[in-house]
Amino acid sequence: MSYGRPPPDVEGMTSLKVDNLTYRTSPETLRRVFEKYGRVGDVYIPRDRYTKESRGFAFVRFHDKRGCGMDGAY
Repeated sequence: MSYGRPPPDVEGMTSLKVDNLTYRTSPETLRRVFEKYGRVGDVYIPRDRYTKESRGFAFVRFHDKRGCGMDGAY
C-alpha cells in the first residue's frame, strides 16, 4: 500500500539522508538548502502512516553524486 506519491525515476541519482528535522520542514525548504550543492532531483520526507506527521528525517536525491559529498572530495 502506498502512502504518498510514487517515487520518481531515480536511476542514476544518489540519495543523502538528512536527520533531526523539525516536523514543520517542507520538501521545498530542503530543496532550497541543498540546491547550492548540486542539482536536486527529488526530496522525500517520510510521514507517519496514521498521523501523517513527518518522521523527522528526509532523503534528498541528487542527479550527480558530487552534490552529496560522495565523490571522495570532502
